[in-house]
This record gives sequence, C-alpha cells and structure tokens, in this order.
Amino acid sequence: MTTLDEKLVVRRDRRVADGRFDSALGWEPGFRASNVLRFVLCAVVLCVFAVPFVLVLSGAFDGQNDSTALRLVPAEPSLAAVATAIDRGVLGYFWNSLVIVGGGLVLQITVAILVSYALARHRFRGQAVAMMLFLITMMLPEEIIAIPLSQVIGDVAGTGISLRGTPWGVILPVAVWGFSILVMTEFMKEIPREIEEAARLDGVGELRMLWTIILPLSRPVLGVVTIFGFMMIWDQYLLPLIAADTPDDYTLTVALSVLRVDARTGSGVLLVGALLALLPSLIIYLLMQRSLIRGIASGATKG
Repeated sequence: MTTLDEKLVVRRDRRVADGRFDSALGWEPGFRASNVLRFVLCAVVLCVFAVPFVLVLSGAFDGQNDSTALRLVPAEPSLAAVATAIDRGVLGYFWNSLVIVGGGLVLQITVAILVSYALARHRFRGQAVAMMLFLITMMLPEEIIAIPLSQVIGDVAGTGISLRGTPWGVILPVAVWGFSILVMTEFMKEIPREIEEAARLDGVGELRMLWTIILPLSRPVLGVVTIFGFMMIWDQYLLPLIAADTPDDYTLTVALSVLRVDARTGSGVLLVGALLALLPSLIIYLLMQRSLIRGIASGATKG
C-alpha cells in the first residue's frame, strides 16, 4: 500500500471514529465550549427528571416518616414502610393493576392490528365513518361516559351479566383505543402494495398476509402502540373505580388516592406504593425504547 493510500485510510478511519460522537445534540469530538454547554443542559434536564424518582426511592426506604423532609439519601435506612405497605394490601392492588394492564394491553393491540389492517389495506363502504367512530373514543372525556359505562358494566347489553368486581370490567372498555388504531392504520398505509400483490400471486391468504408480511414490517409502530397503550391502561383511575365492587378490587392508582386521605397511613407507605406504580412504566420504556425511537423515526421519514 502506498503512502497516499495509507493516509486516505487513516483519514477515513478518523472520520468514522469521529462520527461515533455525533448525535442529535450535535456533539463534536474534543473539548469545546459547545460541548460544555450541551453537557450542562443535559445535566439540568437529567436532574429535573431523575431527582423526583430518587426522592421517591429514598423516602420509601427511610425510617423517618416525615412527609415534609424528603431526602436524596435515607436518614435511617429501613424496611418498615415496605412492611407496613404489605400489611395494608399494596401488593394486592399492584397485582390487580398487572392483571388488568396485561389483559387489556394484549386485547387492545390485537384489536388495533385487526382493525388497522382492514382500514389500511382494504376499501369498503363506510370506511370513513368507521374510522370516525373509533376516533370518538379519544374525544369524549371519561367524566361524560362514566354513568353510561357504569350501567353497561353492571348489566352487559341487558343480559343481566355484571362485570363489576371483575378485571373484565376494566379490560373490555380499554380494548378499543382510537390512538392505537389511528397510528397503526397510517403506518400500514405506507407499506408498498407491490409486496402484498406479489404475495397474493403466491396464494397467500388474509391471515397469513397479516402475520407473515404486514406485522413484521410494522414492528416499529408496534413498539409505539405498546408503550402508549400500557401507559393509558396503567394510569386509569375513574374506570377501575367504577368497575370496583369492594376496596379489594382497586388498582394501585385508585388505592394510592384512598391511602393518601387515610390518617393512619404514613408518607413512607405512599412512597412505597408510588415506587411500585412507577417501576412497570420505567421497565416497559427501557425494554421498548429502541422500538419507540424506530417508530417515531420511521413515521417522520415517511412520505
């Protein structure tokens, strides 16, 4: 290899190495004033979002039960608040939330996939009307439909079957969400129809088309729908309150509001409950963050 070729290879490798430092914030290699400013801004943003979590974590394991003195580090590390929270049934409320969010999310994603496939890949009469009906689920506040929904849960379609006091009283109402259907429909519309036409020439049916072709190409949007759907169901307050028959049916979100007004409950128990309520959302985001970023990026570059 000649000296000129070696220099070109070194420059190319240097550009590749330098490119590793590039990001959306515009980081550049070396000690620069712009990098210092970006580092300070990132540190400020990190503190704004991380300090509340650290305070909750510290307070949940602090033996000094003082709601007016939150600390970054526990003054007296103790599991007393955790034991009290367990005695007050916080783990039962947490389990109720997991059951509801698990069943509701699976059902919601399944409905969104089937409906979006029909709306995006087929043409039929009343398609716009059907889409509008699904979007209405996003437009109506929960307070407006609270009373009718309570009546439906207590007597499903006039059959005398009551879903009150069961997880299905919350799972079924969240099975259809306009946001998931809208996002998945718009994404599936962008999938080239040439792929679908070539598959149909090979004799691929509807279900196989959806499972082997459309869904693999829709993985980025599935991550977006999963994260937002999880947050939507996990943060439900009014619906679990309506569907509950006894306090044992409460989800963690509802239980925390009840425990907050109980004079016998200390701040440590509330912080333990808040920590439990925070962890699933954090875990889901960490597991699905790549899919979320790919989904947002692919949606931004389409068209």
